[in-house]
Amino acid sequence: MHYVKRFIFILFIVAIGVISWVTYQKITHFSTQPLMSNDELFFEVPRGTTAKSLGKLLEDKKILADASLLPWYLKLHPEFTHLKSGFFSLKGVKNVNELLRLLNEGKEMQFHARFVQGTTFKEWRQILDNLPYIKHTLKDKTDAQIYALLDLPTNTGNTNLDGWLFPDTYSYAPNSTDLDLLKRASIRLQKTLAQAWENRAENLPLKTPYDLLILASIIQKETSLVAEEPMVAAVFINRLNKKIRLQTDPTVIYGMGDKYQGNIRKRDLVTPTPYNTYTIDGLPPTPIAMVNKSVLEAAAHPAVTDVLFFVADGTGGHKFSKTLNEHNQAVHAYMQWYRQHIQGKK
Repeated sequence: MHYVKRFIFILFIVAIGVISWVTYQKITHFSTQPLMSNDELFFEVPRGTTAKSLGKLLEDKKILADASLLPWYLKLHPEFTHLKSGFFSLKGVKNVNELLRLLNEGKEMQFHARFVQGTTFKEWRQILDNLPYIKHTLKDKTDAQIYALLDLPTNTGNTNLDGWLFPDTYSYAPNSTDLDLLKRASIRLQKTLAQAWENRAENLPLKTPYDLLILASIIQKETSLVAEEPMVAAVFINRLNKKIRLQTDPTVIYGMGDKYQGNIRKRDLVTPTPYNTYTIDGLPPTPIAMVNKSVLEAAAHPAVTDVLFFVADGTGGHKFSKTLNEHNQAVHAYMQWYRQHIQGKK
């Protein structure tokens, strides 16, 4: 009888060992279990998610068919228990182990919003309204209300948002707000403007940082070549110093608003608006576009030259002139190029 009991005890121990080994293998194999195919590109882990609730969440989202072994696996691998909340991309994640590693590293999924220089806030609003996975809090807000929410300067005499946002590509996490994104752009612009103003050249005919921002926006619209920006700045600075009207077409177009249909007519140049620099003296009342760092620096440090005019040269750049006679010759040369290369192809 003693031997029988001992034999049964040994069988029991062996059975426990086999069961434990099989269970361990199942739990270990669980880590290589592939994720189910699903239509979602990202997965949200709410704050306070536990091992148990994570398993249910994975089943509910049809990411795992059976997550019952997840708590056991996490007991064997406590290094995977430091779950981070947020949104995570499942692209390229093949199995449970890779998923847990992702959720512990906390590398949230990022989306991107691209805003380019030379655009207006009207264009920015259209981009914002179409951004995916962002909280839209500004759709019912006026530009003036958004201006106040961004805590922009109140001493400019207006609430025009053009010029006050730094153009760039901004990353954002799902469920962040459109206002947060704009705050980042406005803070960056204000810092860049403050630096440019602080380090500006001496004796510029500009009274405030806002004047510098207005001038920079005009330069931004006049040339797409960074190398030309100081020369364009010099033209306008020289004109301001000599009390000559700026006579720049981009301001006319801005003042026309929706009336602009792709070309400027002679009557548009003589029709007064607050932005028609053919009819007003000095700078227009507000910036006309968003500006980048290089154009702000160009406005703060114009080239040292006597140029007063410029016109397109047909190669993407401009011909700069000191006298009206030189300018008229440059205009004539451009018109010849235009008739030969543009009108001739129509």
